[in-house]
Amino acid sequence: MPTRQIVLDTETTGLDPAQGHRIIEIGGVELVDRRLTGRRFQRYLQPDRPIDPGAVLVHGISTEFLADKPRFVEVAAELLEFISGAELIIHNAPFDIGFLEQEFRQAGQSVRIRELCRVLDTLELARQRHPGQKNSLDALCKRYAIDNSHRALHGALLDADILADLYLTMTREQVTLGLADTAAAGNRQTYLASGRSPPPRRPLTILRATPEERLSHQRYLELLERSGDGPCLWRTLAPAAHPTADNTPDTSLRSEPPPPR
Repeated sequence: MPTRQIVLDTETTGLDPAQGHRIIEIGGVELVDRRLTGRRFQRYLQPDRPIDPGAVLVHGISTEFLADKPRFVEVAAELLEFISGAELIIHNAPFDIGFLEQEFRQAGQSVRIRELCRVLDTLELARQRHPGQKNSLDALCKRYAIDNSHRALHGALLDADILADLYLTMTREQVTLGLADTAAAGNRQTYLASGRSPPPRRPLTILRATPEERLSHQRYLELLERSGDGPCLWRTLAPAAHPTADNTPDTSLRSEPPPPR
């Protein structure tokens, strides 16, 4: 069954929906099986309240520009149809989800986003992969060589487009490894179905120390003992695993190749 994902972003009048701030732009792009389908969702919204000056500096959207735009209640059904059943990919998901659920409440609908959709927070993903580093959208674009030079200001649809590129790049290695595992499993099943056994794995190559190397190692351990306060820990833990100065064969290092799987 195809995997459907929506990369989503919002712009708002401020930072806190509990203080009456509203969404003024919603933008989303659709991925199916990790490919952009061309299906997009963008709506500017009339918030019925002033926009904080600091927010205008971030996204550049003015109250005047939004004067003739629809209100959230007018686009709620269309938005639900667009996101329902998909996995949402959002950078700092609690922020956007908090605003969306607040808007649905004000529109008279009790909507819990995580009951409609799975949610992948790319900020959390980035923090796991790059702990202690900056993980803003701009910082990640620089780290992963994603071109965002056209992003002078934030914009919901613009940021969703950039985040889609970033998400696909960040997770490409994971998908490649998964495909390799799937291919290996498929090869094994092919042999089993034909009644043949898979070919045995080649034995591991074991490089053994030369007599000169073993003697040099032994002398180094003796030097450590003379310069320390007691026997060398290496010898104390596994005395049988180490050669003596007379080059006694080191049988503990011998190993047989693993049996075929």
